[in-house]
Parts: sequence; C-alpha cells; structure tokens
Amino acid sequence: MSTKITAVTFDLWDTIIDDESDEPKRAKQGLRTKPDERHHLVLEALNKHQPISSEDLAIGYGVVNAAFVKCWKGHSITWTAKERLSVLLTGLGRTLPEAELDALAYAQELLELDVPPSPIAGARDAVAELASRYKLCVISDTIITSGAGLRKWLEIYDMKQFFSGFAFSDEVGNSKPNRAMFDSAANQLGSKFSQMVHIGDRDHNDIKGPQALGMKGVLFTAKRDMDKGTTSADAICDRHADLPAIIDALSE
Repeated sequence: MSTKITAVTFDLWDTIIDDESDEPKRAKQGLRTKPDERHHLVLEALNKHQPISSEDLAIGYGVVNAAFVKCWKGHSITWTAKERLSVLLTGLGRTLPEAELDALAYAQELLELDVPPSPIAGARDAVAELASRYKLCVISDTIITSGAGLRKWLEIYDMKQFFSGFAFSDEVGNSKPNRAMFDSAANQLGSKFSQMVHIGDRDHNDIKGPQALGMKGVLFTAKRDMDKGTTSADAICDRHADLPAIIDALSE
C-alpha cells in the first residue's frame, strides 16, 4: 500500500532558479561576469597589502576551484565563500586581516543578490499551488551564495513565504546526497521520508539520494536534461506548469 505524500522538497539551482540567467543582466549593465568580478575583488584586496599578478591569482583560483569540486562531489561538503577564500590565501602564502576577509567573502556572496538570477518560468505559480496542499522545504547546496543569501533571493521573487523549512549545505554541514540534508528537511517538516517527494535536476543528488531513504524523486529537466535517459526518477517533469499534477499523481 502506498503512503500519501504530505511534503515536497525543492532543489533551487536549475530547478527554481535559472542558473546563470544573471549574466546577460550583468553584461547589459556593463558589469564584469561573476567569476571576473570575484577575481577582481580578491586582486584588489591583496594588492592593498602586497602586489600580486592577475595571472598568479588565476592559477591559485583554478587550484582552489578544483579542490572545491572534489570536496563537494567526493565528500558532500561545500565550503563557504570565506572558507574558499581562506584556502586560496593559504595556497598563495598570503593573509588578510579578519575584518577584510569577512568583507571580501560577503561581497562575493552578494553578487547573486545585487543582480539576481531569474526564476524559471512558472516556478512561483507551481510552488504557490503546491503549498496550498503540501508542506514545502528547500534542500539546496550552496556554492558561493549562502543559505541566508538564498533566502533573500526567495524574498526578492516573493516565494519564501511558501516554504516551512530550509536545508542549505552551508548550514547543515553537508551537501546532497548526504542524508543529513534530507534529515534536516524531514525534521523541520515533521514528515517521514515515505511521505516526502524531492524535486531536482541531478539524478545522483536529487533522485538517487532521496530514493535511498525511501522518498520519491522527480527529475526536473527544463534547464538541465542530461540525466533524463538514465534516471531512476519516479517521474520526469520538463515544465513547472505540470508539476502540481505530477505530485498529486504520486500522492495517489
């Protein structure tokens, strides 16, 4: 006998947030790309104390970014912006006063709030409809923008009020598909895994992870569909307009 779904959890990036949709906005305003602006901010901060070339900084950034990805995908841990900067500075043999490091990390986190990426078409309507009959929670990895920043993004686009819980990797201490992320959501919602369905765009993180715990998984393919042919998802959704009906069908 199937268990009725009472709670729905959402990935954010390329599920609700249209990742990189802010870059055309930045270009239109004559702003640097986000990677270039982050590079510029660090270069500016370091050169106040001791010169460093843009080329040397780029090499350091390349090493740190590769290490971040290895840590993220291999150990389900996402460094905060400050932690990533600290690793970068250590590798370069440089330091910054704590207050300056904090300010630099905060400035990097703000880039996706100063010029926010757009929601995927239909996301707010789908979230609002689902919130009328299910408890909702965000389960999202944080790459540069913190959980606090992503809450602000949800406020900017009038969606935060629909969610009863938030599990962000910088706050939980692990990233998907680590069980801690899904435990956090279940505890906040007061739901059993068998009553929950997770929606996301990556089969390994958003489908295999929750399914291993007894949840259902919906693969969202509007922006990223490379896992579509091999997924074990309970359903596949390619537009938000179809999502409420898909969740209702899984609940039945």
